[in-house]
Amino acid sequence: MNQDANPKNQMPSDAKSGPAPASPPPGAHRPAPFGAGPVVALKVDVDTFVGTRDGVPRLLDIMERAGVKATFYFSMGPDNSGKAIRRIFTRKGFLQKMFRTGAPGAYGIKTMLYGTLLPAPQIAGSCQEILKETAARGHETGVHCWDHVLWHDYLPRMTMGEVAAQLARAAGLFQRIMRQDLTTTAAPGWTVSAASLELQDSMELAYCSDGRGYAPFFPVFQGRRYATLQIPSTWPTMDEILGSGGINAHTINDFYLSQLKSGLNVHTIHAEMEGGVMSESFIALLGRLQTAGVRFITLGEAAAACRSTAPDAPLTMGELPGRAGLVAIQG
Repeated sequence: MNQDANPKNQMPSDAKSGPAPASPPPGAHRPAPFGAGPVVALKVDVDTFVGTRDGVPRLLDIMERAGVKATFYFSMGPDNSGKAIRRIFTRKGFLQKMFRTGAPGAYGIKTMLYGTLLPAPQIAGSCQEILKETAARGHETGVHCWDHVLWHDYLPRMTMGEVAAQLARAAGLFQRIMRQDLTTTAAPGWTVSAASLELQDSMELAYCSDGRGYAPFFPVFQGRRYATLQIPSTWPTMDEILGSGGINAHTINDFYLSQLKSGLNVHTIHAEMEGGVMSESFIALLGRLQTAGVRFITLGEAAAACRSTAPDAPLTMGELPGRAGLVAIQG
């Protein structure tokens, strides 16, 4: 096993279709651990070098002004974003999504060439001070991945050893930079496998945020129950809804306010979008949520509040509107 990983996070076997999440099934309701009113946990996925270098500092400033804390998940290894071009041929709807959301403008041409015509920059190794600053400002930090594109595109085909190597490299670098144990991970593209879930259990993580759903739960995947609590994202991401159903930069926050429910709401944002070209929309969203009386918490706080009452629930790989490819969905 890669010696980079701290002993606590060291690690010692595919996916199927499933329905999109709608509402909790009968009998899934438990006593609410979050008190009255709506609660929002912000999950920040940091996928790229530019998102880390430029988007994260901007989000830190935005959140500091708003008095909000979030949970940031960092991609630790190479930025191979350019290799995602093959999804044009392997994932139905990928090219349409790229144009619908304005991805070239949001991510930048250089990012879309990294790992192909341009060398892949090392993300965390080049931005260590930004990772440290995120924690210093009171935000939670965790690992998104080592190689985002590799995990997202090939996880179902990867062996236990290959998945373990990805997690070990990411965990080891995280611990060297942050000088703290890794307590949480979030799967790129909400892509899981039996191997990834088993390895997360072996790492003794406090919780993970690997899927989409409606409430915290312990996953049952392909007939096996796993012991790591999952805190799923409950709202669609910006790139899934922009440009569809009449939703644009001016109306997207109306949509998000319509999704707000009493109890826990988990909103995944991206450093490249909400920390980039859509930052003004995100600033406006925070203001509207605060006006609506929303209380903001981190995913770790959500996990601590609901661990004793979280039920088991199925986790399957299925399709979601607006997203190309399969994602992990709570049943």
